[in-house]
Amino acid sequence: MGKKTLKSHLAEIPAWGLSGITLIVELIFFFILDDATSSRNSTSLIIIAIILAIFIAIACFIICRTHPKSVWYTPLICNALILSSAIFAIPYWTPLLWIWIILGSGFVFSVIGAIVGARIGRRIMTSPE
Repeated sequence: MGKKTLKSHLAEIPAWGLSGITLIVELIFFFILDDATSSRNSTSLIIIAIILAIFIAIACFIICRTHPKSVWYTPLICNALILSSAIFAIPYWTPLLWIWIILGSGFVFSVIGAIVGARIGRRIMTSPE
């Protein structure tokens, strides 16, 4: 008899679906950022932006660890709102340079997290157990 393995519930959802869920949660963070921008409290803006960047990087790592072949598109889908806001300036929700630096570094960390997650995911899938 073969060894019975448990599959994660994440493995049943395709990578584009998980990235879409991450994008929806990111949209909620953007609404929180928009509310914090209206109050003009720069400390809360920076904290929310850091939490958003960390969340996206961890989500890209987990998605690419579960689905290693998705490393090419997961960071782009997960960061779609940040990329569209940076490219098209729609909506122009914050003029603070620190926020853009944090979100830009979050994009870089999400790409790094996706690459590391894909390498770990490939190693887990090919390991003989």
